[in-house]
Amino acid sequence: MFEVTILGTSAAIPTHRRRPSAQVVTINDRHHLVDCGEGTQMQLLRHKVKYARLDAIFISHLHGDHVLGLPGLLNSLSLYERNFPLKLVGPAGLKKLLDFIFEQTHSYLNYELEFVATEDFSPGDVVYETPKYKVILLPLEHRIFCRGFQFLETNKRPKFDFYKAKALEIPNQYFSLLKQGNSITLDTGRVVTPDEVLIPADPPLSFAYCSDTRYSEVLVDYIRDTHLLYHETTFLENLKERAAETHHSTAREAAEIARLAKVHQLVIGHFSARYKDLTPLLDEARAVFPNTHLAREGYVYDLKGIS
Repeated sequence: MFEVTILGTSAAIPTHRRRPSAQVVTINDRHHLVDCGEGTQMQLLRHKVKYARLDAIFISHLHGDHVLGLPGLLNSLSLYERNFPLKLVGPAGLKKLLDFIFEQTHSYLNYELEFVATEDFSPGDVVYETPKYKVILLPLEHRIFCRGFQFLETNKRPKFDFYKAKALEIPNQYFSLLKQGNSITLDTGRVVTPDEVLIPADPPLSFAYCSDTRYSEVLVDYIRDTHLLYHETTFLENLKERAAETHHSTAREAAEIARLAKVHQLVIGHFSARYKDLTPLLDEARAVFPNTHLAREGYVYDLKGIS
């Protein structure tokens, strides 16, 4: 399983229909929260994301629409009696912010918060890793220190071809050995090697989260061939100067990054509250990169379905 659930699509000011930034990346039934704007707790509940499976939280930067929901969420996890560590990856100032809030509100966590400061790493470095996937830092250019995150599958094993095995009349008890890459010897004395029943693994799936950033082609080499790219799209191209002033991107600019990086699919979000109808942003992006979609809250992207 490799899925991305959209929880928030608004820029700094929420609207009646759009909440601030938050997404959940689910890999092998484990959840990873990316950014945590105000109201994220309610979105997690609304879209049935189980708190118990939350393994790590990644915060791109310290603007309020990306972080103000975090203190309440961490406190709720404690009230839910979480008793195992939670990895928190974000700017160094995040720990100071949380320490101050918990001190002033006389709150405490009954689980360990393992903090990783993104300033300690360079773009391209791995900041989180498991045996089956890793998370890589991406360079973003915003008004304050900001980093994106790429989730990438690793160590994918070849797939076992059941029909080939049956055609070779291999008994079922040998299947697990072959799947693990071992040769086996049949009762007839014939040796069967793994190559005879294994087929190449699918290419590793990847998801890149690029929150607030101005147009920067430096990003392209880091996200090349990514299956699913989320890129902020705060403005239309007619407000390109405003986007540059605030270090944000237009729909056309986001699509241009997707085109240059040859990603498989683009999802745009972080929409300015001035846009009641998002169709013009979608049309502008699709004119450059046709396989573009609007981020919609509650929608789940299954990366296995992206060709």
